[in-house]
Amino acid sequence: MLMAAPPALGQAVPAFIRARGGVRLTIGGTPAGSAPLAIAEGGGYRVRFPRGEGCEGVLINTGGGLAGGDRMTVDARVSDGAAAALTTQAAEKVYRSEDADTEIAIRLRLDQGSRLDWLPQEQILFDGARLARSLDVTMARDASLFLAESVVFGRIAMGETVQDGLFRDRWRIRRDGRLVFAEEVRLAAPIAAGLAGKAAADGARALATLLYVAPDAEKRLEGARAILEEARSESGASAFDGMLIARFLSPDPKVLRADIVRFVERFRGRAMPRSWQS
Repeated sequence: MLMAAPPALGQAVPAFIRARGGVRLTIGGTPAGSAPLAIAEGGGYRVRFPRGEGCEGVLINTGGGLAGGDRMTVDARVSDGAAAALTTQAAEKVYRSEDADTEIAIRLRLDQGSRLDWLPQEQILFDGARLARSLDVTMARDASLFLAESVVFGRIAMGETVQDGLFRDRWRIRRDGRLVFAEEVRLAAPIAAGLAGKAAADGARALATLLYVAPDAEKRLEGARAILEEARSESGASAFDGMLIARFLSPDPKVLRADIVRFVERFRGRAMPRSWQS
């Protein structure tokens, strides 16, 4: 039987071997508390709910990373009065792309009186990675959303510096049908030089945004700033229009991760998901 030859170095990877898939789930109330009511999985992506206190879902990429042309979607709904936390099994590696973008689309829906803590571990971009990520949230006015997203440009232990590639990040959050938060980030080659700019990241290679959207968000600003006083990363927090936002920058991804863990645990009043502790 004749076998197709592998693509030559620098040649685009055929579309048929690129990963397509994701997870779709609904979390709702049951007599035993919040629990997954419906789950659909595809393309090597899974979600598991370890036994323990509360409803905590762990997203798993069985492929071990994302490459150019891969597309992953997470579509999660938290029904009326339910509460859940969603995280990832490990940091997600985004590898070098010869042509196409790696696409990640996150869609979250929070119904009346619900709460969702969206706490994925960091995404690590290799030199030449091309990541296009989007986050779309629709939520009821009395729902509560807490999310933490972080990205690392290269692995310090491997001496990596991200020069080539692309990072695009698009966030849209709608509350009671009204657009309350919109953000666009775009970094293109030379990425390291862009991050070195004083008005950009001032040399940081690990970035994080933590966002809390809830009826009591603005009242918690002083408490959030008190937590940040212990941070080793460059950080700050502000609150407006029913939202609280905190930013972190660090040249050391380990420092950034430690600061995120400290902030999230103190702000939420509970430990990080177990996958963060392994």
